[in-house]
Amino acid sequence: MPTQLDKDIHRITAAVTAPGQMFELTEVTRRGVPMPAFKNAPPSLAHYFAHFCNEKKDELFIVDGEMRLTFGEIWHAASHVAHGLATMHGIEKGDRVGIAARNSANWIIAYMGVLMAGGCATLLNGWWTGEELAYGIDLCECKLVLADPQRAARLEGVDHSAQLVTFDHGRPAEGLAPVWAAGDTAMRMLGEIGPDDLATILYTSGSTGHPKGAYSDHLGVVSGTMNYVCQTAMILQLLTERDEAPTVQPSALVAVPLFHVTGEVPLLLQSFALGRKLVLMPKWDATEALRLLEGEQITYFVGVPLMSYEIAVHPEREKYDLSQCKTFAGGGAARPIEHVKKIKDAFQDGYPVLGYGLTETNGVGAGNLNENYLAKPSSTGMPSLPLVDMAILDDDGQPMAQGKVGEVSIRSVCNFLGYWKNEEATSAAYSDQAYFRTGDLGYLDEDNYLFIVDRKKDIIIRGGENISCIEVEEAIYAHPAVAECSVFGLPDERFGEIPAAVYYTHEGKDVTVEDLQEFLREHIAAFKVPTVMWKSEEQLPRLGTQKVDKRSVKAAYAKEHLAA
Repeated sequence: MPTQLDKDIHRITAAVTAPGQMFELTEVTRRGVPMPAFKNAPPSLAHYFAHFCNEKKDELFIVDGEMRLTFGEIWHAASHVAHGLATMHGIEKGDRVGIAARNSANWIIAYMGVLMAGGCATLLNGWWTGEELAYGIDLCECKLVLADPQRAARLEGVDHSAQLVTFDHGRPAEGLAPVWAAGDTAMRMLGEIGPDDLATILYTSGSTGHPKGAYSDHLGVVSGTMNYVCQTAMILQLLTERDEAPTVQPSALVAVPLFHVTGEVPLLLQSFALGRKLVLMPKWDATEALRLLEGEQITYFVGVPLMSYEIAVHPEREKYDLSQCKTFAGGGAARPIEHVKKIKDAFQDGYPVLGYGLTETNGVGAGNLNENYLAKPSSTGMPSLPLVDMAILDDDGQPMAQGKVGEVSIRSVCNFLGYWKNEEATSAAYSDQAYFRTGDLGYLDEDNYLFIVDRKKDIIIRGGENISCIEVEEAIYAHPAVAECSVFGLPDERFGEIPAAVYYTHEGKDVTVEDLQEFLREHIAAFKVPTVMWKSEEQLPRLGTQKVDKRSVKAAYAKEHLAA
C-alpha cells in the first residue's frame, strides 16, 4: 500500500511538471520510441553552465582546501580553458578530450572548458594504471588528454594516440596555464552546440573484460541532471511543508570521484541548478569528513554506503554538530540492512537514502527516500520520477508480471547512446522497445518498489567500483606460472564486496600469492587486485564444456573464507 510519502512524491511531482511549470514535460523520440523529456531544459551542458553560473555568479560554489571560488569565477576560468583548448590545441566540436586527474577545482574547470569548447569530456578513471589509461585513451580516440602530474607520470613510456597536456591543481590561471587563453570561444559555441551533439564518455567495467566507453549526447546528460534537480525540488518542497528544510546554502561534500557518474551527474552537474556549494575531499577520511560536515554546514552527503556508515559509527561523531545535513545518500553498492537503522539513529535530523543508477543511464534509475527507506531497507526504491520507465524483462525482452524476477531494465531520455565503436555491445544492451538491460536481476513489488536479488553480469562491485572478473582473470593468466584461475566476489562489511581469486600453476612452475599480487599491481588498478587469494594444489573443477566451474570454485572457497 502506498505510504504518505509515496503520495506526497506523486502529488508534488505532478505539480512541478504541470504545464507552465519549470519541469513541464514534452515528448521526444529515442530509438524509435516516444518518451517524456523536459520542455524547458537547456539545449546543452554549455548553455546550462552559462545560465546558472550567471544567475548565481556571486554565490560560493567550490571549496578546495583554502581556495574558495564562486559560480561566476568558475565559469570565467572555464571560458579561458575553452578558448585555450580551441586556439592553442585545435579542439573542435566532437573531439574527445580525456581528463585524468584527482578531484579538484581544476578538474571541474577542465571538464566545463572541454564541453564549452564543443568537445566531448572523456572521463578517464584516475585510479587506472598507465596501461589502463592508454587503453581508454585509444579506445575512444582522444585527441588530447589533460592529466595531472601523478596520472601523467603513469603514462610515461606507455604508447597512446593522444597529445598529453599536464595541468596542476591550485589557482586556476596557474594550474591550467597550458590550456588558458582569453577569448570568445565559449560564447560563440553557444550558437553551435545542441542537444544531439556528443557530450560525454564514461567508462564502464562490464562482464566482458576491458572497459567500454559509454557515450552520451547533451540531451541525455542534461535530462539526467534535470531529473535529479526535479527530484530535489520535490524533496525540498516536502521538507518545507514539514518545516524541516535546511536553513543555510545547499551544500555537499565531494568524497566520490568525479569521473564516476555519481560524482559527475547528481553531485557536480546538479549543483549548478541548485546553487549548491561543493566542498572537495581529495581523499576519504571519516574524521576529516565530520570536521567538514560541521565546519561547512553541509546539507547533503553522498558516497558509497560504507562512507555514511563510517561517519555514523565514528567514535567522535557526537562532538560535531551535523544538524544541517538532512540526507545521507548511498549509491554504487547495496547497503546492509542493519546499517540503515544505525545511520538514522546516529543522525536524528537527517535520513539515509539510497539511489540506483548506472553509467549507461547517466545515474538515473530508482531511489528509496527517508521513511520509505526505513520501511523497506532492502529495496532500491521507486523508479525515479518523472522520466524513468522501469520494466522487468525476460530473456526475450518481454515484460514480466509484478513480483516475478527478471532483468531490471530502464527506458528514459537520459540513457546513453551506445558503447564507442562497439555496435554489437550496444545492440545487446537494448531491448527492441528501447529499454537498457542493466544486467541486474530483480522484481517490482505491489508498490512498484525495486528489489535487486542478483546479477547476470560477471562483475564485482567493491565500494561502488565495478570490477570485471574476466579482466582480472586475464591479468592473472598473463603471469607465466599460472595455468588456471577463477575470480569472484566475497561479501565484505566495509566495501560490500571484495575481489577474490583461486589459481593453479603449471607443472614445474610456482608463484606465491604475494608475488602474484605484486605482479597484478603493475598491470591493473590496485582496487582490482584480489584481496583474498588461494593457490590450489590441484586443477580447478570443470564443467562439461571443460571451462572452469566458477560456481563450484566460489562455493568451496567462499565457505572456507566465511568460516574463517
